[in-house]
Amino acid sequence: MMSGLRIHPAHGRDFLRAAAMALLWFPGVAFAQTQSPPKTVSASVPDWLQPPLRRAGANRVQLIDAWNRTPKEEREGMRFLLENMPDRDLQTLSSAYLREQVSLGYRALADAPWKDAIPSALFLNDVLPYSVLNEERDTSRRMLRETSLPLIADCRTPGEAAQRLNERLFPLLKVRYSTERKRPDQNPTETIESGKATCTGLSILLVDACRSVGIPARVVGTPLWTNLRGNHTWVEFWDGTRWRFTGAAEPDPQGPDRGWFTGDASKALKDNPRHAIYASSFKRTGVAFPLVWAKDIRWVNAENVTDRYTVSVPTTDDGKTRLLVKTVDATGKRVAAQVTLRAFGGTETLAEGRSKGDTADMNDYLTFEVLRVCPPRQYEITVVFGKATVRRTISAGMEPEEMVVIRLGNG
Repeated sequence: MMSGLRIHPAHGRDFLRAAAMALLWFPGVAFAQTQSPPKTVSASVPDWLQPPLRRAGANRVQLIDAWNRTPKEEREGMRFLLENMPDRDLQTLSSAYLREQVSLGYRALADAPWKDAIPSALFLNDVLPYSVLNEERDTSRRMLRETSLPLIADCRTPGEAAQRLNERLFPLLKVRYSTERKRPDQNPTETIESGKATCTGLSILLVDACRSVGIPARVVGTPLWTNLRGNHTWVEFWDGTRWRFTGAAEPDPQGPDRGWFTGDASKALKDNPRHAIYASSFKRTGVAFPLVWAKDIRWVNAENVTDRYTVSVPTTDDGKTRLLVKTVDATGKRVAAQVTLRAFGGTETLAEGRSKGDTADMNDYLTFEVLRVCPPRQYEITVVFGKATVRRTISAGMEPEEMVVIRLGNG
């Protein structure tokens, strides 16, 4: 779409983001409430379509039209969507929207160099669908495809391409983590328009981008860590042989299956719905994805994948305390600062690192490990922030996990 254009380097990112937004609002795909019903509809429909039609109510004419107009080679995909769609979508999505989504899904797979490595079941459930969770349905798939293809032009495997998108897509679209986002379950249009999202919105964006170019991907999350510090969502993608995971907009230079949350995930509890880990599914599974922002919604499907994250958990206590360090400025805003840990009265550095700023996930902290002892030991924490140096003496080591919050000046 953009071949042949010459963009001044200083304006390249702004141009691409503006072009992306223009595509997002392209009026070629409409929802049922804004589109006139088809003029003619065949009265004959297959038996399997009857249950979805009953749940669709007045929108049944759109679904029949979508099925009748679907090419033979794409009918398996259209049937999969119609049989598994939540009632909300059956009652609102238009024929044009569904046909566009199915067409783009099949095209994404057909054009992918790794198409032969994608099983049919994964294509149907983790590439073809137009949605991930309960986000408002939008028309971003075409834009995401046009934006993502140049980024992965030299990638030969879906795993390599997924990691490339995680590295480059968010800076290109000027999207970052922020708790100032409008809502947690933003669709890609909302996230790109505002430039802000938290872990769920970022994950939905990455999953949709992956799917737009034929990479099976899904959102994964837990409703509550076992340490009760909150929920989190991230992304799994199919690398051609197995599922791998990554934090959305948090690529690790060492590759997939790494992240600040792996320690927390390793302590998940498979048989406890509050502390298990779930992967999203479009196909009906009988298991609901836990939406902490919309607890009454039970129609987003999932599978319990806790075992993938806890298989290597040690069975004995390691006798250490995880010391979580949070540095904030005078207003309480998280800021990144250089932090050093020493024993009180000592000169040897026990640990050091950089604390997280406000663009990091709210549950992502600089973490030190100290021995767990009773009574607790005293430590000195030194924080360098701008031109200021702040020292604090703390006692730590009584609990498996302890938080230290250090308030700084203006730097």
